[in-house]
Amino acid sequence: MTAVAQNPSEPPISRPMLARLPKVELHRHLEGSLRLATMREIATRHDLGLPAGTTGQLRPFVQMTNDGPDFRSFLDKFNYIRRFYQSPELIRRVAFEAVEDAALDNILYLELRFTPPALAKARGFSLAEVTDCVIEATEQACRRYPAMQVQLIANVNRHEPVELAERVVQVAVDRQARGIVALDIGGDEVNFPIQPFVPLFQEARRAGLRMTIHAGEWAGPESVRTAIEALGAERIGHGVRVVEDDRVVELARERGTLFEVCVQSNLHTGVVPRLQDHPLMQMMRLKLKTTLNTDDPSIFGIALSDEYVTAVGLGLTLTDLQAAVLNAARHAFCPPAEQDRLVGRLQAAWQNLSAPPDAA
Repeated sequence: MTAVAQNPSEPPISRPMLARLPKVELHRHLEGSLRLATMREIATRHDLGLPAGTTGQLRPFVQMTNDGPDFRSFLDKFNYIRRFYQSPELIRRVAFEAVEDAALDNILYLELRFTPPALAKARGFSLAEVTDCVIEATEQACRRYPAMQVQLIANVNRHEPVELAERVVQVAVDRQARGIVALDIGGDEVNFPIQPFVPLFQEARRAGLRMTIHAGEWAGPESVRTAIEALGAERIGHGVRVVEDDRVVELARERGTLFEVCVQSNLHTGVVPRLQDHPLMQMMRLKLKTTLNTDDPSIFGIALSDEYVTAVGLGLTLTDLQAAVLNAARHAFCPPAEQDRLVGRLQAAWQNLSAPPDAA
């Protein structure tokens, strides 16, 4: 893989510089954003059957540590994390903290996706109740951090019944005026095809929800094609295997599809065997629209600034990073006037850095 050379006119890129860089994140899961200290506190208080004497004892159950790079090990973490939603107050707390952590990493605009059945399962809450908890916590966090804007994406899983997804979609459609802007589908992409969900997603799109679809992560480029052609995906979560088929690459270019790339996630879950094998740079050379995201920051032990550090290691320059942020802003699920204001805020903030972005 050929890396883009560091631009000699740019200053050295450091972790502190990237932490100061105003950012946009479009692909972050609430269920993968719980603070380890908060999980330990909940596990101790509610006797969840997990070793929680120290964060070190709890960590292997809820974070990728010594696990092999494997998507099944990754999905297993969520089976443990689902135990932590013991009350509406705790759901509001973890949602607030997820937004707060993003704000503290200088993220100006966040689209936080969440899976209502995951939040509801431990105590049998209704899908509407847990969704309202997330909305209320997000609103509270935005009052605390007024420089930040947050939109919500409802997620369903391929490996769960279509009937459950139908209930989630109805809850989301009913709450569009309260900040739920889009629908996503994740879960086991290898063993559960998306075709049974196609009519539901088409209906959700007609009802006004935008579409971002997990595809081309563990399954191949045909998964990306299906997401674009059958589900009307405007954005693809991950999508890195698109590079395996020139025809799907061309389709994505023609449609202007944005790829929500999550480099560290792909490494930890075995999508790529080594960091240097990640196709991000190839996607950029192919003129695919890309942006950078954490996916599940708690599970991988990262912030978005760390994802940027990783991308610099692959060869991205500061100008490349700023272009990725602008890609995200221009494909955010908000009205065009709000996109324009966000782009303006980012460009104005970048004037404080020594290398302003290329706005072209």
